Amino acid sequence: MKTSLKILNCLIVIVFAPIANSIVIVPKPPEIKVESYVLYNPNTGTIIASEEETNQIKPASITKLMTAYTVFHAIKEEQIAMGDPVRVSDYAMSVGGSTMFLNQYMDVTVEDLIQGMIIISGNDASVALAEHIAGNEETFAIYMNMYAEALGMKNTNYTNSSGLENEEHFSSALDIAMLAGRIIDEFPEHFHYYSQQTYQFDQAKDLKTGKPIVQYNRNRLLRRDSSVDGMKTGYTKSAGYCLVATAQREDTRLIAVVTGAKSSDERNNAATALLNYGFRFFEERTIIEAGTNYGEAQVWKGASDSVEMVAKEEVELTIAKGMYDEIESSIEVFGPVIAPIPLDQPIGKLTMKLEGKVIAETDLFPGKIIEEDSLWGWLYDSALLLFE
Repeated sequence: MKTSLKILNCLIVIVFAPIANSIVIVPKPPEIKVESYVLYNPNTGTIIASEEETNQIKPASITKLMTAYTVFHAIKEEQIAMGDPVRVSDYAMSVGGSTMFLNQYMDVTVEDLIQGMIIISGNDASVALAEHIAGNEETFAIYMNMYAEALGMKNTNYTNSSGLENEEHFSSALDIAMLAGRIIDEFPEHFHYYSQQTYQFDQAKDLKTGKPIVQYNRNRLLRRDSSVDGMKTGYTKSAGYCLVATAQREDTRLIAVVTGAKSSDERNNAATALLNYGFRFFEERTIIEAGTNYGEAQVWKGASDSVEMVAKEEVELTIAKGMYDEIESSIEVFGPVIAPIPLDQPIGKLTMKLEGKVIAETDLFPGKIIEEDSLWGWLYDSALLLFE
């Protein structure tokens, strides 16, 4: 499994490298008029750019990311199934706000409700799912908060499944980005719903035409940028216009979260600017390779006098393009290294630095098992160690 490390705003405006004509230019993040934002690489855990990312904000319908995460876990744990029928309560039917036009006489399944919640942000679908899993929305919110705590979402508290206004209902741009990344990573089988542009529930028909009502995904970036494949919009009067937008270009995925914009156009433009900035000026690079020999350590009292020092974990980071060759490495040996040495015993540490800042560290292990030397060799090294 790849080790995820975080670089906080490691931005180099202009770096004059020692090699002639080697200039790396990375401008500051774009100025956007929102309450808070974060640009995040979920694969490496890197915050590329941010502003007020830990401030508590009203998440509005972005709440439904956690509702979905909780539902997906219930499916994974076989508590419910996609084809299960769901009873629609009077409360779910009348909750208000965005809707997939449910009523208590409809034959509805869990999958119907998931699509209604994700694609058209149906508050009625969110409540119906919450009641189906937990009996009522209050108990479901307890599950949501338990998952938030497990994910390390330190500035989040949920009181409902839909995102309707409540003083005790809040989150932060960083918490939301982390949650979005976990959904993408843990539940790829459900992620396709977030890029679906329209949805029609066959039982919800237009009274005039008698045809199913077609509703459109409120994430307009899905239609503006082919690399965008999710994820969720939100709006209330106090929250303003919020957006979680994720895109993948080649092998890199980024997540942009913007909150508190004054209009839907502003939130869309802000998210687009952040994504373009991230893809233009940053890249994922393997900084440490698993199985690679990074040096040798002297061995005492062993059948061999030295042993290769090998990394066991691969480390990927998001760094400014052009900065990879500027990374410096150093090795510390946990000495003296005395035989016998098992393969799982760390014997040193590899440190990677960029512009004097530590960007990655990992333990180094012996490349092979080193057995004890003969009695004479053991006694000889023991004597030498007295003077070390």
